[in-house]
Amino acid sequence: MENIGMAHVHTSLYKGCNSIILENEWVKVEVVPSLGGKIVSILYKPSGKEWMLDSGERQLEQPMYGSTFTDWDMSGWDECFPTIIACPSGVDNEISLPDHGELWALPWEYVIEKNEVVCTVKSPKLPYRFTRRISFVNNDRIRLGYSAENNGEKPIPFLWVPHPQFAITESTRILLPDSIQQVLCVDGGAKLKIGESYLWYDISLVSPEVTGDARKLYYDGKVPLGWSGLYEELSRNYLIMSVPPDKVPYIGVWIDEGLYNDRVTCALEPSIGYYDSLETAMGNQTAQIIPARNSFEWYLELTIGVGDWSKVI
Repeated sequence: MENIGMAHVHTSLYKGCNSIILENEWVKVEVVPSLGGKIVSILYKPSGKEWMLDSGERQLEQPMYGSTFTDWDMSGWDECFPTIIACPSGVDNEISLPDHGELWALPWEYVIEKNEVVCTVKSPKLPYRFTRRISFVNNDRIRLGYSAENNGEKPIPFLWVPHPQFAITESTRILLPDSIQQVLCVDGGAKLKIGESYLWYDISLVSPEVTGDARKLYYDGKVPLGWSGLYEELSRNYLIMSVPPDKVPYIGVWIDEGLYNDRVTCALEPSIGYYDSLETAMGNQTAQIIPARNSFEWYLELTIGVGDWSKVI
């Protein structure tokens, strides 16, 4: 074990896969670099709350590049880049991007650098390098620092969202800023209709009951504030996700009540680009463009704890 700043960093095994653990007295984060840099565990030690959904009976194994995301383990935290929905790359007409982007199906490299775990991956088709740095800001706050570097001679457009499949184990309120009164349904399942707007508070409570339904919602426009969160109404565990809204200006929420997974999960998805398809984001001019021989950087912070979540926003 290596003591790096406030954190202890050591290698381990997670379900037979080599992993890296970054932890302090309050929080443990575990990453499997070979499986798309997947974050498999975010544990808040004082309450014992595990925020990431595990793979259950599904086997953890190296996905096939270009395959369908839902055919694999459906667990943990993956990165969707440069798209979510399969579509053209926007760089070369002959290059198509796979379902949920490229990164989740690729093995990543890693190094331990000062007080950070740095994971990197290169595209097999496009000249970019994607980097994610994980560190602790303080005892209860995790920082994920991102960069996408274009090493080619043409601009590269991209869309990015994190895809953290958080475990819903009790009645949980999905938190958005009060100024977000309505959300747009873009995938309705059985309960909601695609293209309709709904009052957020009316649909923001999620139960652990498996119904076989699912839905995807977006705030229709740029966010007024760059935070979202989850709050367990019985145990009072909370998770607050914060991003810089000038660089990550959109927010989506994915709720799966057993349509694709075997348990209930919710993904908070602050987004660069609106929404889901890079092709769509390029069409509505919300995709981010990295100029040739240039890069783009952003970050995401997670604050976890128990009690009054409003004190941390």
